[in-house]
Amino acid sequence: MLTDTQCRNAKAKERPYKLTDGNGLVLEVKPNGVKAWRYRFELNGKESMFAVGEYVTAPTGETPEEAEARRAGRCFTLAEAREERAKARALVKQGINPAHARQLNKIRAQQDANNTFEVVAREWVAMRDWEETTKARRLDTLTRVVFPKIGALPVKQITPAHVLDVLKTAHGKNGPSVADEVKRTMSSVFDLAVSTLRADTDPVQPVRKALPANKTQHKRPLELEEIGRLFRDMDGHGGRHETRGAFLLMWLTLCRPSEAVEAEWSEFDLDAALWRIPAERMKKRKPHTIPLPAQAVSTLRALHGITGHLTHVFPGRDDRARPMAVESFRQALHSLGWSGKYSPHATRTTGSTRLNEMGFPSDWIERQLAHADANAVRRTYNHAEHLEDRRRMMQQWADLLDQLKAGANVVPIHGRAA
Repeated sequence: MLTDTQCRNAKAKERPYKLTDGNGLVLEVKPNGVKAWRYRFELNGKESMFAVGEYVTAPTGETPEEAEARRAGRCFTLAEAREERAKARALVKQGINPAHARQLNKIRAQQDANNTFEVVAREWVAMRDWEETTKARRLDTLTRVVFPKIGALPVKQITPAHVLDVLKTAHGKNGPSVADEVKRTMSSVFDLAVSTLRADTDPVQPVRKALPANKTQHKRPLELEEIGRLFRDMDGHGGRHETRGAFLLMWLTLCRPSEAVEAEWSEFDLDAALWRIPAERMKKRKPHTIPLPAQAVSTLRALHGITGHLTHVFPGRDDRARPMAVESFRQALHSLGWSGKYSPHATRTTGSTRLNEMGFPSDWIERQLAHADANAVRRTYNHAEHLEDRRRMMQQWADLLDQLKAGANVVPIHGRAA
């Protein structure tokens, strides 16, 4: 058997020569000084030679990562060459030529490298039977949230740890609604990869419950063309104007369904375009100020001529002294064929998701949704600083809703945190 000293001190000669280690492993010393490991084996009665790699000595202080990269370049110490010989012998015992196995592994590695998550994800989006605007929106989410993390990785090599990192970052930076949508999208992409033999498993599944549940997401967020269709259907609804008005106020402000239907005229300052909901009507029992976009002010001014003499903006059908019931929304949606497709609770989920895609800061969005901040000082700061920011944000949101209702193919322009 060879020693490191023998390998290291072997000098080049005019002709190549070999030093035998045993069990088929030899070190070939070439005239140019290169020392190459070879493994001699017999398969199906025929003798062959397998080029293992070059001989090197491990540099002093070499890290595990550097050693791995060196071996990937097929440069092996004596001990490592013996390990490669053991692998080759095991293949030969199975009737496999190690040179052929290496070539096959090289092809597979190239295929894996070509089948990155981004490649498969774009393929998945292209296969969807969606409007082009919806595809563009989904790709935008992937590009902003997922691709920077795992887009360049071979889809077969992505682990649950990679997925969890994506989800945690999305949850903290973009909010729970976006994190939920990203989770569903990634799982669908991996389903495609598995079904086309480009991945073995869906790494989303082990970590699908790792983050806190999104309590506000009772239904999935609507796609852009679905929002437009819903608005057109509701606009053509032959029911009460109070139902249509409350529905519009809910969408224009992203308030809770109950907050919309129980709204009182005393809460509104239409000249200042503000809606101040008292603490007793809020889920968290804290007062909430909502900036009103121009469309909301216009709608409310029109309604004031009809119900302005009453306490409630949207009074009940039978008892005008009481507000209309939230159930009115569900009845209208049922008559329009939207039951099972959309719940009023999904309005806030949809708004949160789409505003995030438009590039608005999550602090503004969370404040608009009246999601409480545990830090009292920061809560006060956010209220003081974000009102005008939210006013600009919600005006862009209202303008987008108008465009969607008109049937425009819209890719939302990213908002500015100016």
